Amino acid sequence: MMRGVLFDGKRAEVVDDLQVRDPGPGEVLVAVSAAGLCHSDLSVIDGTIPFPAPVVLGHEGAGVVEAVGAGVTHVVPGDHVALSTLASCGTCAECDRGRPTMCRQAIGRPGKPFTRAGRPVYQFASNSAFAERTVVRAVQAVRIPEDIPLTSAALIGCGVLTGVGAVLNRARVGFGESVVVIGTGGIGLNVLQGARIAGALRIVAVDSNPAKEAVARRFGATHFLTSVDGVREVLPTGADHVFECVGRVELIRAAVDLLDRHGQAVLLGVPAATAEASFLVSSLFLDKSILGCRYGASRPQRDIALYADLYREGRLLLDELVTQTYPVEDFEKAAADAEAGRVARGVLTF
Repeated sequence: MMRGVLFDGKRAEVVDDLQVRDPGPGEVLVAVSAAGLCHSDLSVIDGTIPFPAPVVLGHEGAGVVEAVGAGVTHVVPGDHVALSTLASCGTCAECDRGRPTMCRQAIGRPGKPFTRAGRPVYQFASNSAFAERTVVRAVQAVRIPEDIPLTSAALIGCGVLTGVGAVLNRARVGFGESVVVIGTGGIGLNVLQGARIAGALRIVAVDSNPAKEAVARRFGATHFLTSVDGVREVLPTGADHVFECVGRVELIRAAVDLLDRHGQAVLLGVPAATAEASFLVSSLFLDKSILGCRYGASRPQRDIALYADLYREGRLLLDELVTQTYPVEDFEKAAADAEAGRVARGVLTF
């Protein structure tokens, strides 16, 4: 029996009677040490992300390999790993092209490795990091150096992959270019540091909460504004890249309107599944584009290892993302703090 955060379709609570099956061929059993609380987890609870229940939540974790199934050779028991949510097959045309985020095997096929009182329980995002142990596909477990604190390493698997990856992999921000980041939560902060790592010259953070300025600048912002209205004063001709990290349709429109010629609006925030956004068609004719982005267009086995190295070199911030740690029993407090915007990232520990 083990502890975990279970959502039964109505409410989320910490339970202590979960069980998880042994790893099968090509799978890894991981003892989770730490897991970040991401807004996607809260979006399952509030219904923004529809997901079958009962389900063990969590998808941003790190821990220690406890057992491996047949055929797994790249990790062994005792290895420290960061977990990705990408259960890609590795053999389809998209995986072969280096686009595992587009693998059809990796999307929307929830398994049930857990049981509670003999009944199967779903796994969220092929991961379920809010449990003492979880079973993932081998490709999802990426070995990391043991000197990286697991509370910090946990955040690589979602927030860092998504935010930094959106900059480096999807937008391919170039040296000396200009970047606007709308929303400086967990994803936005990683977009900011991705832009800094890419060598962007002007990096404008926009957040309605003025208390976010210090941390935004710490992660790479050269300017901080509380409204998109002031962006043109900093960038009179517009921005090369605008990242929308909130998920509000009026901010998506603002992102498009702020683009310079040949600019790109990158959509990272997740509005309701049926939300529609509008823009002036004529505003795109100067070679502008609107880019969707799934999971930072990442290749986790490559990217997580790279980000771990950048962290060890002092160029990628992880420890600073962790505003507070909570024992898993305090999940309700962690969720309330995240909802209220009191934390950049809260991390649950086991």
